[in-house]
Amino acid sequence: MRLPLLFRLPPLFLLCACIVEAPGGATENERRQATVTEVPVLSLKSGAKLGGKVEIVGASVQPGRVRPGEQARITVFFKVLEAIEEDYIIFVHVEDPSGRMERMNLDHKPASGLYATTQWKPGETVKDEFSLYVPSGAALSQVNVWMGLWEPRGDKRMPLTNPEAVRNDGQNRILLAQVPVAP
Repeated sequence: MRLPLLFRLPPLFLLCACIVEAPGGATENERRQATVTEVPVLSLKSGAKLGGKVEIVGASVQPGRVRPGEQARITVFFKVLEAIEEDYIIFVHVEDPSGRMERMNLDHKPASGLYATTQWKPGETVKDEFSLYVPSGAALSQVNVWMGLWEPRGDKRMPLTNPEAVRNDGQNRILLAQVPVAP
């Protein structure tokens, strides 16, 4: 008796939790979900320009102060200036400014994997959301949220083209936010 194909495959599919994008790119519905026609009032303004192709307009953090054991929702808005030839990942590094906690990496595909950077169109504003979790028992007064765009195949970050205009670390990481941690 011959088993169905599903049962003949190695069990790797059980370990995989990756996002698979449909051939041909985002649907019109996905594009509408990933873009906005008007940027809402932002609590954090940026203006960082990456590679002359993207401007990080700014972000909002809800709630504005996070407690250990809880999470905050961060929404970032990217203004597309020019077409992007590579698929970039949004890298996010959360660090304790005093160095007492290990860095958290919150790297992810843009717009929850719905809208790859190669599909972004000049003039669009792309909305990206992710959650920041502060571990229970963390004795922190704030966390720094650093971010940028990273191309994993070439292991390179999109360069910051206006470093004098925004807080950055000289390594193409933009300081997006300093989020207070409630006691």
